[in-house]
Amino acid sequence: MNDTARIPENRSVRVGNGAAAADPSLGRAGTGRTRSRPRSQQWAAWGFLTPLVIYLGVFYAYPLYRNIDLSLRNYTVRSFVNGDAPFTGLANYRAVLDDPAFLPALTHTVVFTAVSLLLQYGIGLALAVFFSRHFRLAATLRALFLVPWLLPLIVSASTWSWMLNSDSGVVNAVLHSVGIGPVNWLTSPTWSLVSVMIANVWIGIPFNLVVLYSGLQGIPASLHEAAALDGADAWQRFRHVTFPLLRPVSAITLLLGLVYTLKVFDIIWVMTRGGPVNSSTTLATWSYRLGFGNALPSFGHGAAVGNLLVLIALVFGLVYIRVQRKQQAS
Repeated sequence: MNDTARIPENRSVRVGNGAAAADPSLGRAGTGRTRSRPRSQQWAAWGFLTPLVIYLGVFYAYPLYRNIDLSLRNYTVRSFVNGDAPFTGLANYRAVLDDPAFLPALTHTVVFTAVSLLLQYGIGLALAVFFSRHFRLAATLRALFLVPWLLPLIVSASTWSWMLNSDSGVVNAVLHSVGIGPVNWLTSPTWSLVSVMIANVWIGIPFNLVVLYSGLQGIPASLHEAAALDGADAWQRFRHVTFPLLRPVSAITLLLGLVYTLKVFDIIWVMTRGGPVNSSTTLATWSYRLGFGNALPSFGHGAAVGNLLVLIALVFGLVYIRVQRKQQAS
C-alpha cells in the first residue's frame, strides 16, 4: 500500500516538473520581466542625459565645428554673409604660422600661462595651508579672499588699469612715497606683460585657495599626528604627507587653471589691448584682433589661431588623463 501510494505522488512531481520545463511560456514570461526592468532603466538614463547631450551639441560641438569650418575657408565679410567662401584647406594655418607675429604671441602666451599658474598655485596653496589651522576669523578672512573671484573680469581689469596708471595710479604713488620713480606699467613694452600677469594672478588665487583647501580637508588628521609622533617637523609633514596626498587635487587644479589662462582675453584687452607694440599680445588677443579688431577682418586666420589654442588645451588634457591612469594602475 505504501509503495503504490508513493508512485502517483512521485509521478505527479515528475509531471509537474516536466510541465514546467516543457512549457516555454513560463520561461519566456520570467525572462521577459527581468529584461523589461533594465530596458526601462536605460530609457530613464537616456531621458536624463538628453538635455545634457543637447546642451553640449548646441553650445560646444556646433561652435567648434563652425570654427573649424571658418579656419578651412577664405571668409570675408561678404562671403560670411552670403555663405560662399571658397575652401582653402590648411592655407590659413600656414599663413598664421608664417606670420611674424606668431612667435612673439606664442612666447607671450607661454610666459603668461606658466608664471600665472606657478604664482596662483603657490600662493593659493600657502593660503590653503594657513587657513586649515582653523583660527579665529579664519572663515571671515577666507570669504574676503573670494572677492576677486566674484567680481566681473571687466571690473577687475578696469580697477587694475586705474591702480597701475603711470600718472595717477595708486601703485606709483606708493612707490613715490618710498623714493622709487614712476613705472610705466601699461605703456612700456618691458612692463606691460608683467602688469597683466599681476592682475591675472590676483584674480586666480581664490580659485586655487578654494579647491586646495577642500583637498586639505580630505586628508585625515591622524596621518599628521602619526608623523608628528615619529619626530617630523612641520615642513617634513607637509613634504611627505600633505603634498603627496594633495597631488590628485593639485593636478586637476593646474589643468583647469591652464585651460582658463590660455584663453584669457578680457583682462589683457581692457588693460593693454595687447600693446604697446604687441608686447603683451597672446594667442587669444591675437585671434580676436585678426577676426574682429581690424577694418578688414580675417575670419579664417582668427579661427585658425583659436583652433591652435583648443589643440594646446586638448593635448594637456590628454596628458593629464594618461598620468591619472598610470597613477591609478600603480
